[in-house]
Amino acid sequence: METQLNALIDAVRQAGADGRLLRLRGGGSKDFWGQSLTGEVLDTRAYAGIVSYEPSELVVTVRCGTPLAELEAALAEKGQCLAFEPPHFGQGSGHVATVGGMVAAGLSGPARATAGAVRDYVLGARFINGLGEHLTFGGQVMKNVAGYDVSRLMAGSWGTLGLITEVSLKVLPVTPAEATLMCVGLPQKTALDLLHRWGGQPLPLNASAWVRDTTAQPVADCLFVRLRGAVAAVQSALDKMSADAVALGAQVNVMDSAEVAADWRASGDQNLPFFAAPAPDACLWRLSVPQTAPLLDLPYAPYIEWQGAQRWLWAPASAALALRELAQSVGGHATLFRASAAHAEVDKVAGVNTPLEAVQQRIQQQLQKQFDPKGVFATGRLHPL
Repeated sequence: METQLNALIDAVRQAGADGRLLRLRGGGSKDFWGQSLTGEVLDTRAYAGIVSYEPSELVVTVRCGTPLAELEAALAEKGQCLAFEPPHFGQGSGHVATVGGMVAAGLSGPARATAGAVRDYVLGARFINGLGEHLTFGGQVMKNVAGYDVSRLMAGSWGTLGLITEVSLKVLPVTPAEATLMCVGLPQKTALDLLHRWGGQPLPLNASAWVRDTTAQPVADCLFVRLRGAVAAVQSALDKMSADAVALGAQVNVMDSAEVAADWRASGDQNLPFFAAPAPDACLWRLSVPQTAPLLDLPYAPYIEWQGAQRWLWAPASAALALRELAQSVGGHATLFRASAAHAEVDKVAGVNTPLEAVQQRIQQQLQKQFDPKGVFATGRLHPL
């Protein structure tokens, strides 16, 4: 692997010397996201493999090009997992998510609101900065407080600060019990109020999803809640939560865990029917708001996750200003997650991310200058150049 690592270092140094932009890329499963895909592709997949795995210590160290599925399979053999459920996206199209891309994107799945985000599980990282220096931050233990928390800063940086070559992650045991409760007939506001009430109680609530099923006759509002924890705790919570939902007029059913597991994966990977574009000019918007944010006056029914904190919506790019003002009014922000199939580049003119405040913009620019003084990774993927 030393040869592959040196090749990556040399590529970054040469790009800096030549004044060329590099776009860091693993399997390309997230190529749809971001402001632009400018720059020469630097493929990281050759630098792959699990460096070390200590199940008893709940720590694994992995190279950036390792397929995410390979890591998850190794953990599953030991009864462990990545609790934040990172999405894979695009697996069926041949785009294979990698560990480096998982950290760089910083995206989490259905359990995010209770289990935490990618950055919460990053213990240490090695990366190549814009000068071609191979740096190490953090470590391979949970109680690591030395120096700046640069390793977690890399989570969600989308390749704009450096090339992550290796990462140490905290892993967790698979919970002994799991159950999914389906509550049919709960309008959006009622479902949100119920989730907020459950969120203030000692329940093993792990994930939730509210969706309006337009394929059902008649159209049905459905709330799905996943519980994880000790067997007794899950069973007790099922009884209580079922009673709460029935009292509000819902039809309640405990789903088969083996069957519904595929639906939860599809939720994170955006393969559910909701995530099929309803029109050629429709864009997928992600509204990140506080869990306790009220019902939002949206033009279309959203898909709501994370106990109310993540709300997906199909709307044209022209709705950017209205959606951002609405999200900001409740303390959140709106992101254009997937541009339309009809005119993706035009859709992104308004900005994929909410424009930064002056102070935030200055901090980001200074960070990029420190990590990448030659602008090797300045592809403008997060914000327009």
